[in-house]
Amino acid sequence: MDQEKAKVLFREGGFLIIEGMPEGNEFAMDWKIWTTGPRFQGIKMIPPGVHFISYSAVSVSDGGKSPKTGFFHDFQKSEILVKKWNSETEEIESKNIMSEELQNIKLNLQNLDQNLGAYPYDTYRKWVSMSSAITPGVIGKLAPINMNITSVQNLISIADPSGNQKFGKVDDKGLPVMEKNPDHLIRFTKIPEHWYPEGCNSQERSQHSMDSSLVLNALIAECDILGELQYAFVCFILGQVLDGFDHWRHLVKILCNCEKELGKHREMYVKLIAILYHQLGEISPDFFVDIVSSNNFLVTHLTTLFENIRNCECNDDNELKKIAVKFRKHLTKKYQWKFNEEPADWAPVVVEL
Repeated sequence: MDQEKAKVLFREGGFLIIEGMPEGNEFAMDWKIWTTGPRFQGIKMIPPGVHFISYSAVSVSDGGKSPKTGFFHDFQKSEILVKKWNSETEEIESKNIMSEELQNIKLNLQNLDQNLGAYPYDTYRKWVSMSSAITPGVIGKLAPINMNITSVQNLISIADPSGNQKFGKVDDKGLPVMEKNPDHLIRFTKIPEHWYPEGCNSQERSQHSMDSSLVLNALIAECDILGELQYAFVCFILGQVLDGFDHWRHLVKILCNCEKELGKHREMYVKLIAILYHQLGEISPDFFVDIVSSNNFLVTHLTTLFENIRNCECNDDNELKKIAVKFRKHLTKKYQWKFNEEPADWAPVVVEL
């Protein structure tokens, strides 16, 4: 990077200042991971927009890593975000900072420069492709109450309604009954257990169970579904949150099985294919294979998606259909996935009388 460009980025980019983070910890921003050095105090020249910061404390004695913790932040032009390291909890925390202190930090940025790592612009394009639909609104809606995204579940004891147990409710073996801490949960949009509405007859139930149009329209009205799809994927890939993958999988299933209403959401599906194209390059294809049935759930649902797009009566120049064909050919060539074969559990069952 030439000096003139670096000066512009230093002047217009954001800054993440972290006070007191020890040497030897794992620290990451978007797709880049570092090991913190003795002078590490944060990151400079951060391009405006949404970014994902994550970290793990590393034991000095045995090199063991703590569970990964992360958070999203929407950096503004020239913003200075100040955080601090809590040595007891081994977490990065927000720091209450007065405007005067913030101004002093701003005036001292040139002196801090040698202690700040530069944002990894070599991976910036990849990050943009993975987060293009994650808006500040998506972050505000989905972020846990405490703002931290953790790779392990935070459990708390359930209060004993009888008041007999001082430390909470216990089971019949005397062990404490635990539940997920609601302050630490990602607030994903709730997905209906069934795709059909209450009170429908058996024929309507069968129809809705095969066509997700009804539930998709309900989700679109409630959330930014593509933004949530990317948010869940980033939480899984970069934050190591298994719940992120489960939610991503459910959203993919709903998006792929929309038939009746697909034509109304043509632009959304053009964007969906671009998103899936980038996401699938980050996961081994074997990850999508069900360990019990040996079926690849993604191939199953993409087969339905491609068929629905092919049969869609879109009043346009067939852009969506052309993109879908290219995407299908790409997946077939790269992963040898076959989309013209029904899964084994779809085959008719022959009963001998």
